[in-house]
Amino acid sequence: MIAAVIRWSVSNRFLVVLAAIALAVAGVFAMRATPVDALPDLSDTQVIIRTSWPGQAPQIVENQVTYPLTTTMLSVPGAKTVRGYSFFGDSYVYVLFEDGTDLYWARSRVLEYLSQVQGRLPQGAQAALGPDATGVGWVYEYALVDRTGRRDLAQLRSLQDWFLRYELKTLPGVAEVASIGGMVKEYQVLLDPTRLAAFGITHAQAVDAIRRANQEAGGSVLEMGGAEYMVRASGYLRTVDDFRAIPLRVAGAGVPVTLGDVATVQIGPEMRRGIAELNGDGEVAGGVVILRQGKNARETIEAVKVKLAELKGSLPPGVEIVTTYDRSQLIDRAVENLTAKLIEEFIVVALVCGLFLWHVRSALVAIVTLPLGVLAALLVMRVQGVNANIMSLGGIAIAIGAMVDAAIVMIENAHKRIEHWEHEHPGGALAGEARWHVITDAAAEVGPALFFSLIIITLSFVPVFTLEAQEGRLFAPLAFTKSYAMAAAAILSVTLVPVLMGWLIRGRIPAEQDNLINRALTRAYQPALGRVMARPWTTIAIAALVLATTAWPLTRLGGEFIPSMDEGDLLYMPSALPGLSAASASELLQRTDRLIKTVPEVATVFGKAGRAETATDPAPLEMFETTIQFKPRDQWRPGMTPAKLVEELDRTVRVPGLTNVWVSPIRNRIDMLATGIKSPIGVKVSGADLAELDRIAAGLERVARTVPGVSSALAERLTGGRYVDVNIDRAAAARYGLNIADVQEIVSGAIGGETIGETVEGLARYPISVRYPRELRDSLEELRTLPIVTASGQQITLGTVASVSVAEGPPMLKTENGRPSTWVYVDVHGRDLASTVADLRRAVAKGVRFSPGVSIAYSGQFEYLQRAEARLAIVVPATLAIIFLLLYLTFGRFDEAALIMGTLPFALTGGIWTLWLLGYAQSVATGVGFIALAGVSAEFGVVMLIYLKHALADRGPAPSEDQIEDAIREGALLRVRPKAMTVAVIVAGLLPILIGHGAGSEVMSRIAAPMIGGMLTAPLLSMFVLPAAYLLLRRPKSDPQRIVGGSSGTPPSNGRVRGPGGGAGALRRHPDPR
Repeated sequence: MIAAVIRWSVSNRFLVVLAAIALAVAGVFAMRATPVDALPDLSDTQVIIRTSWPGQAPQIVENQVTYPLTTTMLSVPGAKTVRGYSFFGDSYVYVLFEDGTDLYWARSRVLEYLSQVQGRLPQGAQAALGPDATGVGWVYEYALVDRTGRRDLAQLRSLQDWFLRYELKTLPGVAEVASIGGMVKEYQVLLDPTRLAAFGITHAQAVDAIRRANQEAGGSVLEMGGAEYMVRASGYLRTVDDFRAIPLRVAGAGVPVTLGDVATVQIGPEMRRGIAELNGDGEVAGGVVILRQGKNARETIEAVKVKLAELKGSLPPGVEIVTTYDRSQLIDRAVENLTAKLIEEFIVVALVCGLFLWHVRSALVAIVTLPLGVLAALLVMRVQGVNANIMSLGGIAIAIGAMVDAAIVMIENAHKRIEHWEHEHPGGALAGEARWHVITDAAAEVGPALFFSLIIITLSFVPVFTLEAQEGRLFAPLAFTKSYAMAAAAILSVTLVPVLMGWLIRGRIPAEQDNLINRALTRAYQPALGRVMARPWTTIAIAALVLATTAWPLTRLGGEFIPSMDEGDLLYMPSALPGLSAASASELLQRTDRLIKTVPEVATVFGKAGRAETATDPAPLEMFETTIQFKPRDQWRPGMTPAKLVEELDRTVRVPGLTNVWVSPIRNRIDMLATGIKSPIGVKVSGADLAELDRIAAGLERVARTVPGVSSALAERLTGGRYVDVNIDRAAAARYGLNIADVQEIVSGAIGGETIGETVEGLARYPISVRYPRELRDSLEELRTLPIVTASGQQITLGTVASVSVAEGPPMLKTENGRPSTWVYVDVHGRDLASTVADLRRAVAKGVRFSPGVSIAYSGQFEYLQRAEARLAIVVPATLAIIFLLLYLTFGRFDEAALIMGTLPFALTGGIWTLWLLGYAQSVATGVGFIALAGVSAEFGVVMLIYLKHALADRGPAPSEDQIEDAIREGALLRVRPKAMTVAVIVAGLLPILIGHGAGSEVMSRIAAPMIGGMLTAPLLSMFVLPAAYLLLRRPKSDPQRIVGGSSGTPPSNGRVRGPGGGAGALRRHPDPR
C-alpha cells in the first residue's frame, strides 16, 4: 500500500507540491497565531469559594462557614479534593476537579451546591466564587511608588483600587486585578460609651442612625412646563462633618443629640491582612494581574504594559508604576532559547547532509522537508489549542534528528540505485521517464519499512500520553508535538520526498567511496564487522556484559519528579511564628527585603506579607512571599550561577524566627495549588484533636531535620494563636434582660469594630466602621470594665455578665476533604527526592508515636513521582507490545520482530551511563528521554534489518552459509553512510540542548541526555550486535561446528526472505566497495 502511495505521488507530483505549498502557508499562519507561554498550564481545574466574615476568629469561621462549605462540596461531581482554609475574618474553600473537567461547567456545579448551603451560613458571611483563573494566573505584578513623598499609603491604595484596577480589568484575558498592600481609607466612628449612657442611647441605636443617614432615594418624575424632571433626594455621607451632624435623638427643649456629641469621627486605615514592601525602602501599594484560564499570557501581559504606559500620564505628579514581576520575560527567553536551538538544528542537518552526500541538491531534499514537517506540527498544535512553550517546542527539537532519517535513507538509496544504473549502462545518460522510474523504485524499495519505522517512533510516545495530572499536563505538549512532527515526517517521506528526489538528484552524483568521510568510515567498520561475523556469540556476550554494567549506576541515580527550573525570578517564602501583628510583619518584611537587596545581582525586591485581595491567595499574615527580580546575566559577577545566588541569599538573609525557603514563582504556585505544599516534600497529618496533631507535627519536624539531604523542616503550628476569650454568664446576662446575642453584639461591634456601610464618593467606595475608643479596649482590665447600656437604660460593665481571659488557639485552620490537618514542609538540597523520602519514612516510623485516628500522607512533588511511576509501570509494557505488533506487520516474521525487540535494552546502556556521569537523577523528564531513545533505536534496527534482508534476498531463494555471511556483510556496509548521517544529525542537534543554558534548559537537558548517550550505544547495537544476531538467526541449524564462525551449511529452512518494500530481489547486488 505504501509503495502504491509513493508511485501515486510521483505520478501526481504537481498536486503533491501544491499541497506542500499550501501546508507551508497554513503552517506559517498557524505559527504566527499560536499563543505563547513559558510552560504548559500545569494547574488542576479549580473553583475557589471565598467567604468574608469580618472580625471573626479562625475557629468560629471554621465551625460556621468552612466546615459546612467543605462537606457540601465533597458531593460536587468530578471533585477530587476539597481543601478548606479558615483565617481571621476569611474562609477559602478550594474545590479541585479531575483532569479534563471544563472550568465553566465546574463553576456552574459549585454554584449549584453553594446555593444549597448559603442559607445555613451566618448572617454577614458573604460567599462568592473566585476568578475564572488558573493556579498559575499571577502573570504580572506592579507597585505604586510616590517619589515626592506627598501622598500616603491610603491615597496610593485609592489610585490602585478605583483607577488602575478597573482600567486593567477591561483588557481581554484579564480575569482579576487584585490590590495588595497600602492602606484602605476608612471612616471610623469611635463611640464613647459614657456619653451614650448619659444620653440614654444604646450602641445598636447609634449604628442604626448612621445606616439610615447614609442613603439616597428617587422620587419618580415630575412634569413641569411640558418637560419631565427626575426627582432625587440626596443623603450620602461625604465628609467627617456630615457624620458628626447625624441626629440620634431629640433631647429636652427640642435640642437634637448628634453623633458628634457621643462619638469621635475620624479618617484612618482599615484593619489589613496584607502588606506590600519594595526594595527595603518602605511600604507601598500595588496590584497583581491574574490571567483568565486558556488565554494567551504573552498577549495579555503586553496589553497590560501598553495600558499602564497610557495611564502613566493620568497619575498624579511623582507617582510611578514599578514592575515587580513580569512573566513575559521568562516567556520570551524560553521561546527565543528554543527557537535558536531549532535554527541551530536546521543548520546542522544541512551541513551533515552536505558533508556526507557531497551533493548540494540531494541535501536540499532533506533540508526542504524538515521545516515542512515542523510547520505541519505547528498547524496541528494550533488546531488542537496547544500553546507554544518550552515543552511543545522541545518536542519538535528532539524529533528533528529522527525526522530527517527517512529522507536520508531514501536519498542514500537513490544515490546507490543511480550509481548501479550507471555501472550497468556505461556512457549512458539517466534522464526523462527512466530517471523517474529509477527514483520511484529506490523510494518504493525502502519507503514502506521507513514509514512503519517512523510510525513506531511516533507510537513509542504513547506512555507519555497516559501520564496523569501535573506530569501529564507538563509532558503532553511535548509528546503531541513530537508525534505530530514524526507523523508529518512519515507522510512527507512517502509523498513529497520521492518527488523532490526526482527533481533535485541530478547532475554528477559522487560515488560513496569518493567521499573522504565515507571512505574512512567504511575502512574502520569493515575489519570490525569481520571480527563480529567470525564470533557472533562473543559479540552478543560482550553486549550483554555492557548492559549488565548499568546495574551499578542505576542504583545510584536516585529519583526526582521534575528538576527545578530556573525561571529567571525567585520567591523567598519564609514562615514566621503565628500570631504576628501587622506592624511586626511590616518591620520583618522591610528587614528581609533590605538584606536581599544587598546582593549585587538583585534588581528589585517586592515583599508581600499576608494576602492580596483575591480568592487565589489564601495566605496568613505570617506567610511572606517576596518576589526577587534579577539583573540581566551579563551584569552578574563572573562565575555567578543561579544556584550560587540562592546559596549567597540564604547566607545573607538570617533573621531570628524566620525559616528560609527559596522557590521558583510558577513552580511554587503549581505545587501549592495541587497539593497545598510549598516545598518539594510535604507531610500531611490529619485527625480530629488539634493539640494531638500539633504534637505529632512537631515530632515530624524534629525527626525530618536529622535526615540527610533535608535543608529545612517546618511544621505549621495549630496552637500558637493568641485569643482573648469572653465567656458569657447566661444567668447573669438574663438578670439584666440581655441574651447571648446582645452581649456578642457589644463584643463584635464595640470591641472588634463593625463595618456598617460605605460612603459613595464618585467612583470610590470607603467603609464605615463603628467601635469603642482604643483606650477602652487595650487591656483585659479595660475590657472587663467596658460599659454596656441595656435596653432598659441600666449601665453595667462587660465583667458583670462575662469573664475575660487569655487563651491559646489555632492561628488558622486547614482541612482536606473535611478532616482537620496540619502540614510539615520539608525542603531538600543536594539529594534526590526518592531516597530522601525513603529515609524520612524510616525515621518517622522509628521516631514518631501516632495516636489512634491520626493519619499521615507524603505529598508535594514526591506524590507526583509515585503516581507517574505507577502509571508508566502499566503503560510501558503495553506500548512495547504495540511496537512488537508493528514490527511483526513490517517484517512478517515473529523471529525478526523479536530480534529487534530483544536488542532494544542494549541501546539504553549509553543513556543510563550518561545520566550517571552528568549527575542527573531519574525523573519523568529522563523517562521521556528514554522513551524517545527506544523509539529511535527501534527505527535504527528496522532500517538495518531492511538492508540485511534486501542483500540476503539478492542471493536467491536458498543461499548457502557463505552467501548469508556475504549478504550480511554487504547489507551492513551499505548502512554505514546513512547510519553515520543519522547519528551525526541527532547528536549534533541535541548537543546544544544538552549543554545549553536559559529558560527550560534544566528539563530539556534531561530529555536530551539519555538520547545523546544512547546515540553512542544504539549505532553500535545496530551495526554490530544486530548483524551478529541476524547471522545466528539465518545460519542453518544442522551444522553445530559453525557456531563460532565459518562459511558452509544448508539453506535456511524458512525459504525465501520477504523484503518489506517490494519482495525478494528488490535490491540488486551493488559493486562491493571493498
